[in-house]
Amino acid sequence: MLAEYRRTGDLKLLGALYEKYMPLVYGLCLKYFKDEEESKDAVMQIFEQLVNKLRVHEVSNFKSWLYTLARNHCLMALRQSEKHPTSSLDEHSMENDAFLHHDIDPGREQQLSQMEKCIETLPQEQKLTIRLFYLEQKCYKEVAGITGFDMNKVKSYIQNGKRNLKICMEKNSGE
Repeated sequence: MLAEYRRTGDLKLLGALYEKYMPLVYGLCLKYFKDEEESKDAVMQIFEQLVNKLRVHEVSNFKSWLYTLARNHCLMALRQSEKHPTSSLDEHSMENDAFLHHDIDPGREQQLSQMEKCIETLPQEQKLTIRLFYLEQKCYKEVAGITGFDMNKVKSYIQNGKRNLKICMEKNSGE
């Protein structure tokens, strides 16, 4: 179905393919957002991303690629909500920092913050390729085009960056 969608652009094919995975995507979103309506919205936003991304990206394992796309969507949405608190808060409550993050799980917030710090400790090449590949969801070819790095170097930087990021996160998780 995926190959046929890429060839024709028929949204019915993509819809039928995505429908099989919607419960999994919803469950993942619910795990991050802990809100049913926000998770339902995210499921639809992820489908909208698929419409364009699948026409551009070569995907060999749709399920794992979709998982990564959905996870990154949730993480980016959480990061955005942390940077831009909802405008419904009045200025008096914004003075109190405790109100800014009232709906965000402190453990997840700390983990995201720690991940950001660990990314900053990576060598420049790894930092750049990790951001492009995971956070901006660029494929290897796009990362190579943007950075000017050889394709094998891109893969190496991403693999080493991912390993170094994991080591940093594990080392700092006990602090």
